Amino acid sequence: MILTLSDTDVAKVLNYEQLIPEMERALSAFSAGRVIQPVRNMLTIEEEMRFLGIMPAVAEDAMGAKLVCFFPKNAGSKQPTHLAMIMLFQPDTGEPLAFLDGRLITEMRTAAVSAAVTKYLAPNDSRVLTLLGSGVQAQAHLQALRHVCQFDEVRVWSRTSDHAERFAALHGAKAMDLETAVRGADVVVTATNALEPFLKGEWLKRGAHINAVGSPRPTWRELDDVAMRNTLIVDSREAALKEAGDVILSKAAIFAEAGEVFAGLKSPQRSATTVFKSVGIAIEDIATARLVYDNVRSKRLTA
Repeated sequence: MILTLSDTDVAKVLNYEQLIPEMERALSAFSAGRVIQPVRNMLTIEEEMRFLGIMPAVAEDAMGAKLVCFFPKNAGSKQPTHLAMIMLFQPDTGEPLAFLDGRLITEMRTAAVSAAVTKYLAPNDSRVLTLLGSGVQAQAHLQALRHVCQFDEVRVWSRTSDHAERFAALHGAKAMDLETAVRGADVVVTATNALEPFLKGEWLKRGAHINAVGSPRPTWRELDDVAMRNTLIVDSREAALKEAGDVILSKAAIFAEAGEVFAGLKSPQRSATTVFKSVGIAIEDIATARLVYDNVRSKRLTA
C-alpha cells in the first residue's frame, strides 16, 4: 500500500537525533559518487516572487523526487515561502512507496545539514550563536544546532525589528542590531531572502563558522566578498556554481563539499573562519523521506 504522509505524520517520527547523522551519510555518499541526481531544475514563474523546483535523486537505498514551490511572495502571510511534495520509490524494483508533504522535511533537513557541518567546523567550545533572520529556518537552526553545540547566548537580528523581538521572546534570545549581533559570535546563521549582501566579513570573529542557507538564487546574496574569501564549504560544487549568488558573484574558491568533510577527505583547520553555503540538494530530501517512511512502517508494525 502506498502511504500518504502529511506534515503531522512526518512530525511524529522525524527528529534531529536521527536526521543529523543521516544527512552525514547521504552527503558522504553524494560526494563519493554513489548518488545519481541532476542539479535542481528551477522554473521561474514570476521573478523574485514564484518559483517551481524539480529535484530527483537515486541512492543505494532511496529513490524519488521532490517538487518544491519557492514563493518569496508568501513572506509575512499565513502561507510558508517553501511548500513541497515528495514521491518515494523502492530503488531496486521501482515500486511506489509514499507521497509525503515536503514542507517540514525541507525545513528540518536544511537545519540538520547545517548542524552536521557545524559539528565538524565550529570552534571548540562554541558558546555564542547568532541568527540573522527570524523565520522558519532561524527556529529550525536553533533547534538543530543545539544538538551539536551548547550555547550560552543566542542573538537574533531581522530586517523587521518586531519580528526579531518576537523571536527573542519566544526562544530566550537577545534581539540586537546587525553588526552587534555578528561581532564575537562563534556560529552565525544567515537565513533570509536578501537580494544584496548584508553580512560583512570584517565583523566576523576569527575562527567563526557561518551557515549561509538563504538567498537561493544565482543573483541573490547574503555575504559580502570579504566574508566569502574565508574557507568555503558547499553541499554540491555543481549546484553552488549554478545556484548560489554568494559563490558565483564573489568568485570564491570552494575548499570542499560537506560530504568530503564528513568522510575525512578534506579537513579545514579548526582555527580557520569557515563558511558553509547551502543550496539544498535532492538527496537530502529523498534520504529524509526514506527515514520518515521507515520510521512510520516500523511504528505501525510494532503497534
